[in-house]
Amino acid sequence: MWLVVMFDLPVDTPAGRRAYAQFRKRVRRDGVPMRQFSVYMRHCASEENAEVHYQRVAAGVPDDGEVRVLAITDKQFERMRVFWGKRRKAPEPPPAQLELF
Repeated sequence: MWLVVMFDLPVDTPAGRRAYAQFRKRVRRDGVPMRQFSVYMRHCASEENAEVHYQRVAAGVPDDGEVRVLAITDKQFERMRVFWGKRRKAPEPPPAQLELF
């Protein structure tokens, strides 16, 4: 399961910039790397693990702005198409997963 954190936070005041930086650092400390500007993605082993990270993101949401968190399955993630310019490149490989059965 993949957790996608997308946010649009105001940075028009010093307090807004500080809140943005604190939120971004909090998300990064939780192990959610940046996919592109204001979009961060993390692989979670289960729905329970995704819920833990969801709660951590929710605890750090600033007073202003908008934060959206989306959980998608590995199957949905694998169907994503990635384009660079006019030529299509192969997407990066998914992280190694532990198989129990």
